[in-house]
Amino acid sequence: MKNLKPRWIVIGVIVLILVAGIYRALSNKSEQKAAASQPAVVQTQVELAITDVMKAELHDITQGLDISGTVKAVNYAVIKARVAGELKEVVAREGDAVKAGDVLARIDPTEYQRRWQQAAEQASAAKSQMEIAQRAWDSNKALVEQGFISKAAMDNSIASYQGAISSHKAALAGSDVAQKALEDATLRAPFSGIVSGRAAQVGERVAIDAKIMELVDLNQLEVEVPLSPSESMDVRVGQIAALQVEDRKETVGAKVKRISPSAQTGSRSVLIYLTLDKADGLRHGLFAKGILGMGKSQILAVPLSAVRTDRAQPYVQVVEQVGDQLQVAHKTVTLGLRGMDLASAERETMVGVIGLNEGSTVLKSNVGALREGMVVKYTAAAASSAASSSP
Repeated sequence: MKNLKPRWIVIGVIVLILVAGIYRALSNKSEQKAAASQPAVVQTQVELAITDVMKAELHDITQGLDISGTVKAVNYAVIKARVAGELKEVVAREGDAVKAGDVLARIDPTEYQRRWQQAAEQASAAKSQMEIAQRAWDSNKALVEQGFISKAAMDNSIASYQGAISSHKAALAGSDVAQKALEDATLRAPFSGIVSGRAAQVGERVAIDAKIMELVDLNQLEVEVPLSPSESMDVRVGQIAALQVEDRKETVGAKVKRISPSAQTGSRSVLIYLTLDKADGLRHGLFAKGILGMGKSQILAVPLSAVRTDRAQPYVQVVEQVGDQLQVAHKTVTLGLRGMDLASAERETMVGVIGLNEGSTVLKSNVGALREGMVVKYTAAAASSAASSSP
């Protein structure tokens, strides 16, 4: 009996160890199942920069017809070769200012000099023949009066003289044509302006009407705007416009000066031309856009791109203070007038909104869609900027 007690004690200890191991395994398994059944942690915070938000404020919205066109010089010319030949010299180059009548380029004049000399000699010979015929006619006229020759001979003398006159005139015309071709070998500026481009190099042989260079006068600029027939119906001469040229921040005033009476073939667009109030620094060929027909209204407005329409009603995303946190909220709005704030550096289409408080912090379109209630955190630079701008 004494030998049996230690054995039972060992067996009991082993059983207890097994029971404890099984219990621990079952506990770990249940914990794993509980952890797997719990939902994944969702990121509920987003970091924004100062450029990602804007304030909903009152804006002077300019309403009218959105237009776009090209800045063009009133005086613009493509200088082309009037005669064929080798380009011997280019006097003016890109960016050079020239005056009306200045030499721009020269084509080899040798051939045209010879032709003009030939035509001039032919004209001289024709003049001599005309003078001989005139002397013969004068002599025959006196002889007819004295009765020494017949009237038929007199008529022949008159015909010869008239033919000689015609031959002389034809020779003079040929000489003028040859002289004109010689003069055309020298290309001159038709008006004062600046050379904007060159299409031929010295030594090239150019054909008639070959493009040599371009000339523009920047003192007179206008904007050519194509409009659809329906849009052009309400446009009148004298209407004013505000234009932005390329990426410049300041706007340029303009006024409708001319309206084309016919539509363009193919595009069916109607061209209107606007004169610019201040053309300083502008260039031929720049792109311009703006609003024609000025009508202003001061309304609470946000960029049209900030309005989201992925729900039944349009809404904007705003940042609101909830307790000690900043959270995203969705505000349903009613859209109003659309236009542009010409005083703003960002040339965006603005839209009036109803249902939004003035001064609300609105998320811009580049942020994308955010879940309502998401916590917002500003970057360090944005936080310091917001603190400095707050009263």
